[in-house]
Amino acid sequence: MSSYVLETENLKKDFKKITAVESLNLKLKKGKIYALVGPNGAGKTTAMALMLNILNPTSGKVKIFDKYSKVHPEVYLKVGSIIENAHFYKNLTAYENLKILSLLRNDDEDIEDILNDFSINSKKKFKNFSLGMKQRLAIAASLMHKPDLLILDEPINGLDPFGIIEVRDIFKKLSKKYGVTILISSHILSEVEEIADELIFMKSGKIIEEISKEELYKKLGSFVEFEVSNIKLAIDLLKKEGLKEDLDFKVENNKLKIYSNFNKRSEFNELFVNNGIKVNKLYLANESLEEYFNNIMR
Repeated sequence: MSSYVLETENLKKDFKKITAVESLNLKLKKGKIYALVGPNGAGKTTAMALMLNILNPTSGKVKIFDKYSKVHPEVYLKVGSIIENAHFYKNLTAYENLKILSLLRNDDEDIEDILNDFSINSKKKFKNFSLGMKQRLAIAASLMHKPDLLILDEPINGLDPFGIIEVRDIFKKLSKKYGVTILISSHILSEVEEIADELIFMKSGKIIEEISKEELYKKLGSFVEFEVSNIKLAIDLLKKEGLKEDLDFKVENNKLKIYSNFNKRSEFNELFVNNGIKVNKLYLANESLEEYFNNIMR
């Protein structure tokens, strides 16, 4: 029994004389958030369409929940997705559009609850939605049947900053609390850095690097610096969390420098505050993902 939620085996897609995806080998673990990153034309959308059986591969196979998707199409009942633009009935309300999906799936979802989660007016017609609201509805539709795997092409495209924060928090909750595996593509690199556990860089249809965020930060010599009111108590709290002094963190000039667990910096901040420690400064020092992206693509 495989430990992976999704696997691709030498996946390839040719369009006449153009190879859009070549030798794609991915293995996605349960409960992780993966980001597919690359310039326009890198093959991200094509790769996702192949995973979802929207396109037929020239060669290679896709395995979802340990079953080959071509042989067992029922695996897609546990998959939520967005590929390119959202398509809904223009003259129907948000509620009516989701109700149709619910009836097609023969599910009994609480549509009002999920519309509230995304701050969507259930009575407003889709034709009157802004780009951001259309994207919110598309994400809501991909989640309403409680999937175990999400494959989302540019899910935060068109969202305002508040919408991005809402969606980010929902994705993190799905991943950490409910064990949902999420694969997203995005051009917003700062948001990718904030949300993803693993980054997959694509160029010209190929994966050129796959790296965890922890490994990326170590590679860049990054650290999180905390300036706190009670450094001794902060050290004790970090040790209770399993961090080791001189390996995971150091004290320099009466400041804490943490060299691992970067994605937990907000949790550390909350831990300090909840234990009566004032956090006067929190600083993440590293080469930006944009700079890294530009360097690796060159």
